[in-house]
Amino acid sequence: MSPTSETAKGGRRLVIVESPAKAKTIKGYLGPGYVVEASVGHIRDLPSGAAEVPDKYTGEVRRLGVDVEHDFAPIYVVNADKKAQVRKLKELLAESDELFLATDEDREGEAIAWHLQEVLKPKVPVHRMVFHEITKDAIRDAVANPRELNQRMVDAQETRRILDRLYGYEVSPVLWKKVMPKLSAGRVQSVATRMVVEKERERIAFRSAEYWDLTGTFSTGRAGDASDPSTLVARLNTVDGKRIAQGRDFGSTGQLKGEVLHLDEANARALAAALAETSFAVRSVESKPYRRSPYAPFRTTTLQQEASRKLGFGAKATMQVAQKLYENGFITYMRTDSTTLSDTAVSAARAQVTQLYGADYLPEKPRVYAGKVKNAQEAHEAIRPSGDRFRTPAETGLTGDQFRLYELIWKRTVASQMKDAVGNSVTVKIGGRSSDGRDAEFSASGKTITFHGFMKAYVEGADDPNAELDDREKRLPQVAEGDALSAEEITADGHSTKPPARYTEASLVKELEEREIGRPSTYASIIGTILDRGYVFKKGTALVPSFLSFAVVNLLETHFGRLVDYDFTARMEDDLDRIAQGEAQSVPWLKRFYFGSEDASEVVPAEGDHLGGLKELVTDLGAIDAREISSFPVGEGIVLRVGRYGPYVERGEKDSEGHQRADVPEELAPDELTVEYAEELFAKPSGEFELGKDPISGNEIVAKDGRYGPYVTEILPEGTPKTGKNAVKPRTASLFASMSLDTVTLEDALRLMSLPRVVGVDAEGVEITAQNGRYGPYLKKGTDSRSLETEAQLFAITLDEALAIYAQPKQRGRAAAKPPLKELGTDPVSEKPVVVKDGRFGPYVTDGETNATLRREDDVETITPERGYELLAEKRAKGPAKKTAKKAAAKKAPAKKATATKTAAAKKTTAAKKTVAKKTTAKKTVAKKAAAAPADE
Repeated sequence: MSPTSETAKGGRRLVIVESPAKAKTIKGYLGPGYVVEASVGHIRDLPSGAAEVPDKYTGEVRRLGVDVEHDFAPIYVVNADKKAQVRKLKELLAESDELFLATDEDREGEAIAWHLQEVLKPKVPVHRMVFHEITKDAIRDAVANPRELNQRMVDAQETRRILDRLYGYEVSPVLWKKVMPKLSAGRVQSVATRMVVEKERERIAFRSAEYWDLTGTFSTGRAGDASDPSTLVARLNTVDGKRIAQGRDFGSTGQLKGEVLHLDEANARALAAALAETSFAVRSVESKPYRRSPYAPFRTTTLQQEASRKLGFGAKATMQVAQKLYENGFITYMRTDSTTLSDTAVSAARAQVTQLYGADYLPEKPRVYAGKVKNAQEAHEAIRPSGDRFRTPAETGLTGDQFRLYELIWKRTVASQMKDAVGNSVTVKIGGRSSDGRDAEFSASGKTITFHGFMKAYVEGADDPNAELDDREKRLPQVAEGDALSAEEITADGHSTKPPARYTEASLVKELEEREIGRPSTYASIIGTILDRGYVFKKGTALVPSFLSFAVVNLLETHFGRLVDYDFTARMEDDLDRIAQGEAQSVPWLKRFYFGSEDASEVVPAEGDHLGGLKELVTDLGAIDAREISSFPVGEGIVLRVGRYGPYVERGEKDSEGHQRADVPEELAPDELTVEYAEELFAKPSGEFELGKDPISGNEIVAKDGRYGPYVTEILPEGTPKTGKNAVKPRTASLFASMSLDTVTLEDALRLMSLPRVVGVDAEGVEITAQNGRYGPYLKKGTDSRSLETEAQLFAITLDEALAIYAQPKQRGRAAAKPPLKELGTDPVSEKPVVVKDGRFGPYVTDGETNATLRREDDVETITPERGYELLAEKRAKGPAKKTAKKAAAKKAPAKKATATKTAAAKKTTAAKKTVAKKTTAKKTVAKKAAAAPADE
């Protein structure tokens, strides 16, 4: 059946997809008989707060959004921001003869389709339309061959959603009470955080070891050329048959492992001197064939890893760019765990191999990549260029990051259907006897590639920036056993062992997948969550855990060990897959997880009881010592504590003699907090400095270091009311930039607290004052403010000088734009150039439409393009800033004057609108309070 002509005759069909971009692309492939509309993601979900739960539900059901007492029935509500869209979909459906649910073909997409069907309640035939690429042929084939909704997939997704809700909403409040408000826990995010923390613990426990070895440059005595070099560089391998210690021979505590010879500096230099006049000869030449097969086509996680290594993209940025490529018809579906290519794709790839590289690079038979990840989602194709003929990057018309990511996918796909790379690897051993009689043997390795094969198109990157890539050749001189060599230079080289490298986004994704934790399609959002929650921050590309994450992980490990156990989390994935496959039932499994059960065999017969009962774990919190789980010894009586207002170091008990306390910079990496650094923090001016008494009020004046910088304030007498109508606030003032806590005087403090200062009055009797504000020093005359250039002017400016400033026309709008601090590239969403600028609140990234302030861990010099895109994406996701009630009230104020002329009906309308607005505000407030509990994993 043609989806254009015959459909138009047979009636009108409504096709619902998730995104407007996808709807626009698909509409172009369908005819006038089709209406394509977007649901704009999920239209229905578990409530985000108690205010969204229908009134008939009370108690635990209202709090959780799940009726745990009645088979874990979920309470679904239409999202407030989707009600208008749902209304539109219902109107379109009322005018349609058939409904096609065309959401993504995975668990999430199947669940969205099911929710659409449940909410829209269609009375016309419903079809599930699925496709993995948005091309004309694929879309028309999907319309012609729909299927039924897969209820088993829906059940599996619903079980995951309920599980994550129970985990998040039960464990997060424990963190609020025992660590800090507004924290969150999640089934996978907590485990990912633990992995990053454990890596940092390894770095803290690490002790460096020094070792030395020798490097020799040996000459053949021939002239040499590119194919036959005249020299080779070899490293000392053995002395008297005993292997020389290298970095791998030391443990994390710096102890030597195994029977090896550890050279220190003195011995290494002595040996180098003893070998200076030695005659050397080739002892062996070992040549082996080298062969390397191409890499499998991309799946979600390998794409994220490679985009991180080669393009500098974070996981979230990679998925955003890939989503856009998919929706616009350039690549196949980007959430996949499969490395399989369809016959059409194989033919397209092989055709391009022949066309671009020649028949010599095409293997006789197509390559098959059948490997599939355990705990994988539904099988799709690998990520590849769409269509039955691949567009080369130059043919796409793409630019910026979309071009770069498409090119990466295209190269990998074409390379996967090319021949192996072949060559030779050679190891040469060179020996000689030192002047003091010791036998020394050096070793050098080389590699030559005789046929590059797939490497002509693509070479995979490496997580280790120092690692040699596969296509790097290293040619050695053509020597044979017994050939004499002369040592041009022998040097002693010192080394020290390095702590284990921190995770990057790429290596964390790889580790999560290898441990079979969570779903690969969710890793980008998981990493985004732990960054947003402040559990992890970036230092370059490395993921560094915050001190806060140490406290959270300590609590979870100590009191909820099973919930963050790697094996337990992986086994939960197995259980969830068994439910998806119909091998286990959802309700009994959830009962076992939440309540525990006497008969574990009813849920996990093959593996026994590994679930237990979550409810029991979170019920008795009396054993959790909040101070203990947030305290970590640094050494020499110094303890790091994670307080509600940030980390600090402390020595001794509070209020005791010799007690010391100092705030710790939040951006400090935990492995950098040493006893020496803590002593430096203690030595810095902090706490409270008594400056003297105000001669007029008699109140004590002190200087303090606060969260927003140093300031001075007065100590009010005991009994002074602090609340109510008669409340008295102490005078307070921030120090000028030129002042410091250890130099500020009582006179300085009194002058600061005397602000604002009356400069004088103008000709009309209006008072002019000099004030120090949030954005710096300024003059104020009525509602007219003018900036001052320096803080010193606050006390020095005269009335004549102030009048002269006001005599100048006020500058309207903004000053001339400052040049950008850094250019980052093209944003994958807005497709506009992104730059870093210096603003009133500090540096920020902008694409001309959206501005996002850099976070504390971001640095203008080192910020990467993908980090800039992430910040902009997060800002867009939050939406425009909400106006404050004060501003709203100010806008409404003028309307009061006109109320006398309004009709009674108009008044009623206004009152009704205000009532609705109040209810909406209340709902938003409740929802905001509940936002700390995670919605997924």
